[in-house]
Amino acid sequence: MRDALRLDAAGWIEGARRVPSPNCDARPQGEAPQLLVIHAISLPPDQFGGPGVEQLFTNRLDPEQHPYYAQIQHLRVSAHFFIRRDGELVQFVAVNDRAWHAGVSSWQGRERCNDFSIGIELEGCDTAPFETAQYLQLASLVRGLRVDFPLCEILGHSDIAPGRKTDPGPFFDWFRLHSLLAEAPAA
Repeated sequence: MRDALRLDAAGWIEGARRVPSPNCDARPQGEAPQLLVIHAISLPPDQFGGPGVEQLFTNRLDPEQHPYYAQIQHLRVSAHFFIRRDGELVQFVAVNDRAWHAGVSSWQGRERCNDFSIGIELEGCDTAPFETAQYLQLASLVRGLRVDFPLCEILGHSDIAPGRKTDPGPFFDWFRLHSLLAEAPAA
């Protein structure tokens, strides 16, 4: 079991690889994150390990690299975190800022979930299980974020944008995540 990750005063996780995204802005005045939104992404679709996700979140996606990229290269999106298949943690946006991950969304009657959420992307898709290293890193990240924020709930993108989004998909093991979170971190 991994220890909880620590957040610095600027909203960056110590030890995460930083790849700052321009696709973010200030949260509304007085708004703190209350919700964690779990996503899954792979670029090209159903392929892992390449630079596509980082390129998308930093507006550097080359439409010549894959036919799918021509359809999405105009998007201006980001997430706070990206957890690769091997468990590597990449941070694009400080958690004090608003990442552009949820799109049209609502939770408990509140619209615009980006205003009050933290977005965590897992390198994955709807057709393959996630890796143990990803669950361990995710649990460590969640424990660290809970130290600094009054997080009420952890939901999937599909929960806040039903009918529009399916991620993190049928292979995401919610029971496994909650079991890891219930265990005490390593001393």
